[in-house]
Amino acid sequence: MIREKFTVRQVSLAAMLIALGVILAPMLWFPFLTTKAYPGQHAINVLAGVLLGPLWAAFIAFCIGVIRMGLGIGTIYSMPGGIPGGVVVGIFYSLFKKFKIKYPEIAAFTEPIGTVIIGGTLALFLVAPLIGDVRLIGIPLLIFWTGWAISSIPGCIIGFVLVGALKLAGITRGTFRE
Repeated sequence: MIREKFTVRQVSLAAMLIALGVILAPMLWFPFLTTKAYPGQHAINVLAGVLLGPLWAAFIAFCIGVIRMGLGIGTIYSMPGGIPGGVVVGIFYSLFKKFKIKYPEIAAFTEPIGTVIIGGTLALFLVAPLIGDVRLIGIPLLIFWTGWAISSIPGCIIGFVLVGALKLAGITRGTFRE
């Protein structure tokens, strides 16, 4: 069943994460082929997936990507790159909680599955041909995955540390559902 309402806390946290994702983008990024890698986006994906869930994480990544593209500091690859990462973290966190895994925060380390494997594959085989990015067509998938992993892995580690610090402060997913 779809939730009938959102709490003010959920909407406020989503807005803060979107703003943080946009603010961090020009501070920490590096080019990779015709894409731009943002480790901060992966940390935001972890925070959104753990604190709000997979649908919120997708929405937050989408908004950050659209704003970055509008500002000229992002590329279309933020869509297949950012959205699946947060969704995967949110799904795994929910599953880990359901099956009473002692530290469900380790779901942070599933972010590269969404970003690198799912997002990277979609970017290389779907988005690049659709937009006519001939510089990426013919690049071996493993090379593309490696480049995206260089961004995703440090980002998910940063996200894991932040989630751990928030947990110590008593801030969890339940905090935002009241």
